[in-house]
Amino acid sequence: MIVGERKPLREILESLSPYREVLVLGCGACVTVCLAGGEKEAREVAALLRLKGFAAEAASVERQCEREFLLPLRETVPAFQAVLSLACGVGVQTLSEVFPGIPVLPGLNTSFMGAPLAQGVWEERCIGCGECIVHRFGGICPVARCAKNLLNGPCGGSKNGRCEVRPDRDCAWQLIYDRMKALGRLEELFVIQPPKNWGPSRFGAQRKIVREDVRR
Repeated sequence: MIVGERKPLREILESLSPYREVLVLGCGACVTVCLAGGEKEAREVAALLRLKGFAAEAASVERQCEREFLLPLRETVPAFQAVLSLACGVGVQTLSEVFPGIPVLPGLNTSFMGAPLAQGVWEERCIGCGECIVHRFGGICPVARCAKNLLNGPCGGSKNGRCEVRPDRDCAWQLIYDRMKALGRLEELFVIQPPKNWGPSRFGAQRKIVREDVRR
């Protein structure tokens, strides 16, 4: 899921300073799960804004990233001077496209695609590189989880199973070794991995997928 964090209130207030009437719009998808931008959080932020003198109201939709869920807001949104979106960056941009005449401001910072480890704890698992190779490493992604994106074993700085760059984190290659050993597949780690193809990644300009079999 996409994990996000609420922007500091100071930053939100600064971006909203030209406006008074604000709709705080939550999203019922990923950011609800990570407790950053759901219906509850939208109400909380709207209450904070009212304390700061804004005429703020809260609403929420199932998914801000899909236009069909935004269409019921066609009469609601134009009644406000601005929308504070508590969705990921995709939701903010989709809102801006659907309502081009209304300023849409991000209330969250989109952090990464990750998984919940415990209550209130999320950790990155995927960077969306466009060429998934986790099957070669026992289901553990060295691109996302190794600080140096190494594909052919650990660096020389990892120690006691901890990352050299972030000693508070597990070394991804220690995790890969342990996993492959448990699977009885350690010999596969001797296969030299070729340089990763970054062509399908976000570094190759904006990406787009078209499925002709379902396209209308």
